[in-house]
Amino acid sequence: MNTSLNAKSILITGAGGFIGSTLVQSLVEMGARVRAFVRYTSRGDSGLLQLLPVDVRQRVEIIAGDLCDPDAIMKAVNGMEIVFHLGALISIPYSYLHPVEVVESNVLGTLNVLQACRAHGCRMVHTSTSEVYGTALRVPIDEDHPLQGQSPYSASKIGADKLVESYYRAFDVDAVTLRPFNTYGPGQSARAVIPTIITQALTQDVIRLGNLDAKRDFTYLSDTVNGFIKAAQTPGLAGETINLGYGAEVSIGELAHRVIELVGRPVRIEVQPERLRPEKSEVMRLLSDNRKARHLLGWQPNVDIHTGLQQTIDWIRQHLDLYRVGKYEF
Repeated sequence: MNTSLNAKSILITGAGGFIGSTLVQSLVEMGARVRAFVRYTSRGDSGLLQLLPVDVRQRVEIIAGDLCDPDAIMKAVNGMEIVFHLGALISIPYSYLHPVEVVESNVLGTLNVLQACRAHGCRMVHTSTSEVYGTALRVPIDEDHPLQGQSPYSASKIGADKLVESYYRAFDVDAVTLRPFNTYGPGQSARAVIPTIITQALTQDVIRLGNLDAKRDFTYLSDTVNGFIKAAQTPGLAGETINLGYGAEVSIGELAHRVIELVGRPVRIEVQPERLRPEKSEVMRLLSDNRKARHLLGWQPNVDIHTGLQQTIDWIRQHLDLYRVGKYEF
């Protein structure tokens, strides 16, 4: 039986991000006491939390710091019952340029969260990524599929996942790992492929992309957030790893054509060489086996790609000022 999150004290790292900010709003609306951990900037930037309704923001305790600071994380976790760990550097192109920073944030940052959860007896919901599987060796990809580090980013997430596994086995930390497959939706940055396609389709005559043949399993934001909430509510998940994916694949080229059709403008598609990953680093196919999530969490995706793309297009059209259209974002 699922437990209520009403009045639970919950910390979210990466709370200013795309998934994290939506999770913050959902938990506040469920009656949870939410503490949001965001990366410190001198501008006091809280990321996408700034776009939440005022009545939601007023009910959130926002604290700033760095995942790599163990003291900051220990203080943030103090008094919490549940920790959603979403904080990470997530850009694959950026990881080619700055692998040390990515590993420090994603591996050492996760270690600091684990240490704090161990010290304070918190339940931890850890965020992995489908990128840890690399190019599919078999489909659909279940949780026992081999892990392949095909970019410094994916390798850093494999390292983080294995730390979580070790803390469960060595120290009995109550941690569950979720592996979202290509979440998309309102609020996502142009670092991701769907906003990249949409912003260009809305404003330009040419959409410039990388590999058009790579296939992905796109999962809408509300479905992913629902999976996170169910993981926190469901007892007996310690040590488990669970995929959160829609269970259907589409190539990037086909995706671009779908967006063009929905936008209703004549737009060409071109491959831009600088957007291509190194050949052995490209992940050609990701397709989720989501049966474990259905069985353990009672979770299922509800938003199909057509509906999700239309809702994302509508949001981006109203918020184009947040994007640097056409610029290759890392």
